[in-house]
Amino acid sequence: MLWRTLPKRDEEKASEAARRYPSEPQENLLYFMEKNAPLLEPWQREILRIVRKVSQYFYPQKQTQVMNEGWATFWHYTILNHLYDEGKVTERFMLEFLHSHTNVVFQPPYNSPWYSGINPYALGFAMFQDIKRICQNPTEEDKYWFPDIAGSDWLTTLHFAMRDFKDESFISQFLSPKIMRDFRLFTVLDDDQHNYLEISAIHNEEGYREIRSQLSSQYNLSNLEPNIQVVERRPARRSLVDAALRTA
Repeated sequence: MLWRTLPKRDEEKASEAARRYPSEPQENLLYFMEKNAPLLEPWQREILRIVRKVSQYFYPQKQTQVMNEGWATFWHYTILNHLYDEGKVTERFMLEFLHSHTNVVFQPPYNSPWYSGINPYALGFAMFQDIKRICQNPTEEDKYWFPDIAGSDWLTTLHFAMRDFKDESFISQFLSPKIMRDFRLFTVLDDDQHNYLEISAIHNEEGYREIRSQLSSQYNLSNLEPNIQVVERRPARRSLVDAALRTA
């Protein structure tokens, strides 16, 4: 048998691409099934389309949970305190609000029986409050970590953070050492090669950047959801499970 070592000609590549379907990997599985499944009735395709559209609508919101809840609680707290300072609401009203607000932004410690992860309301509210503090009354530590926003207009900076970031980049950009200390954050290394857990970073000078990086990555959806793509539909088969799938 003779092995061909010459590169394929352009027309051969074009012919091969024409035989491949889809011509490019498809990551939207619901859309691919909606358009290509041979046995679906029209009403079944419509259900797939509805589910796909709803999922696409909510996908951006999954990337901004901390920011959405933090933004809402920050302005709820800020506006009501402003109204109280102007005498527009009573002390009884404020006490009821503060009781509710405190429950919403409560963050149980890691060793609490009620701990179930980081409360997005607590983290988001604390970070927006902290950005305002850094703008109005920056410490030397703040000036070192956030030279671009320390002493700047707090409202402009908050709007910049709200408009141009998602949870992952928001935490990576604005999580301060003060917040890490307040939340007593630390990172845990779970190595499959060992039968123990290791505290790899704590809230000190050596651990701040590692904690911020690790916490940010927890909100990166590409780290949380499988990446499944249809790379080739085998023409002799009639189901998606018979297509060539690529996962990452």
